[in-house]
Amino acid sequence: MTAANSDLDILRTAYAWLNDGHAVSIATVVQTWGSAPRPAGSLLAIKGDGTFLGSVSGGCIEGAVIAEAREVMAAKRHKVLTFGVSDDTAWSVGLACGGTIEVLVEPLENSGLSAVLAAAERGDQAVRAINLTTGAILGAQDLGRAEGLGQAAATAVRSARSMMADTAGDRWFLHIQSLPISLVIAGAVHIAQDLFRIADIMGWRVTIVDPRTAFASADRFPRGHILTSWPDEALSAMQIGPRTAIVTLTHDPKLDDPALETALRSSAFYIGALGSKKTHAGRLDRLAAKGFTAQDMARIHGPIGLDIGARAPSEIALAIAAQIVATAQRP
Repeated sequence: MTAANSDLDILRTAYAWLNDGHAVSIATVVQTWGSAPRPAGSLLAIKGDGTFLGSVSGGCIEGAVIAEAREVMAAKRHKVLTFGVSDDTAWSVGLACGGTIEVLVEPLENSGLSAVLAAAERGDQAVRAINLTTGAILGAQDLGRAEGLGQAAATAVRSARSMMADTAGDRWFLHIQSLPISLVIAGAVHIAQDLFRIADIMGWRVTIVDPRTAFASADRFPRGHILTSWPDEALSAMQIGPRTAIVTLTHDPKLDDPALETALRSSAFYIGALGSKKTHAGRLDRLAAKGFTAQDMARIHGPIGLDIGARAPSEIALAIAAQIVATAQRP
């Protein structure tokens, strides 16, 4: 499942418009300064009749960008727009929080985004490079053609962040289409129900794993992907990558420990385990006895979640989701 306005949904919708015979333009935030409301890589798709999806500023400058996009569609040539004001005058010109935003507006037919969508369908993270002066577009396979661009692109992919790159006097924007976070929840307990709802809103792909069928049911997790095998068996059969987060919530070492052992052998970017400090200390002792090092076990967030004083299941779920986001955003 993905959120209604995820980047992939925006691109898929834009291509559907194009395939239906409409003129379409894509606007992308390429650089920000100050307190700009949307990060680099944020997308806005515009159809010829003015219909749009997504945002580049949270609503501040969308009207101006849409007007420019219509000109781009007619001319079939890209534009780079800059919107910037001080905080004192922000309201009068449309930027509610001040700052500066640089936006690339390009006709979809020239954008090369089809390769990005194809990569996403394969489960790969894709990058494309746009020369902001000439409008030239390079896909992942062609990045070596521009001096120094390949290394910059590798850095962008590794950090999952769209960014600018200046090479040989050219300004390039490296657009990363990050895959949604895949969240594996081992233990279909009450907290898992609330965490599933939060993750669903975030557009994450969620898998619930619990061999106890009374817990792992469609009634408790509507629309969820449910596996009733043991967590370590389920994890071993999954494709776990650098966009995967794994949490164990059962409080039962027979379920949690094997799942954590499998998770620690994977490239998951986040591993978290529910339990008190005392419970976690015992868990680490058991993992150490299995041969895991202190460096290995340092990957486990335990007790799980940001320290926000959470008590209720919904609050604990919020703390876990927030910690996953914080971990994903680190370079």
